[in-house]
Amino acid sequence: MSIITQKIGTLEILTAEGISAAHCFTTRFGGVSTGPLESMNIAIKLDETEENVAENFRILGKALGFEISDLVLTRQTHTDWVRPVTREDCRGCFHRDYPECDALVTNTPGVALTVFTADCTPILLHDPVNGAVGAAHAGWRGTAAGIAAKTARAMVREYGCEPGNIRAAIGPNIGYCHFETDDDVPKAMLAAFGEEVRPFIYPSGEKFFLDLKEINALALRRAGVTHIECSTDCTMCQPHRFWSHRVTGGIRGSQGAIIVCNSKEGSV
Repeated sequence: MSIITQKIGTLEILTAEGISAAHCFTTRFGGVSTGPLESMNIAIKLDETEENVAENFRILGKALGFEISDLVLTRQTHTDWVRPVTREDCRGCFHRDYPECDALVTNTPGVALTVFTADCTPILLHDPVNGAVGAAHAGWRGTAAGIAAKTARAMVREYGCEPGNIRAAIGPNIGYCHFETDDDVPKAMLAAFGEEVRPFIYPSGEKFFLDLKEINALALRRAGVTHIECSTDCTMCQPHRFWSHRVTGGIRGSQGAIIVCNSKEGSV
């Protein structure tokens, strides 16, 4: 199984072959935003209009089968907070209107979970047995705090998922080829995961490069998730295709990871 590119007109999205729920990782292609945010931006940034963001979500909804009224978003602050949600938590397509958290889980049919990234690591989870889904945004702090594993465990705790049934997809992020840090980041990863994480830390003089995809995959495996697909794409290697905070110096839009719950038994 792998993560593949799909094109629907001008829209370009990535999907994981192992996840049967409607989902995607977005790219910069296929939206209506203009100027430095051209074209698929799904967050209020710079002088972006609410109308453009709403239309971009409508385009994605048409492709995946959801309405704006089905969305639950994250207002991300680089925490390890995982929020279980239901239909009552749907507040539309503007992340400023939501409580702080960096991950969401649900088993409510039709609810579409969304996280935002622009170098950080997006993670989508699906239990095909009972239909529950999860979405997580893992910056390096969230990665060290184990947000990937905590999202999977929340699905187990809240909805009775078996870890071995959960399918995970790790989307485009800043690859180890470009994620250069000082020693505080590798120290945080070693404190969190021990020596098992060292193969994913690459010293380079006084700096370090880290593979956040593999570190999040390690966290998922420790939570019992064994079906994991990883994108090979780096947001800094392909800034024409993905939003990258480091490349743009923060003058950017946001891509997202979206997954729609298709449970037949969840609460509504």
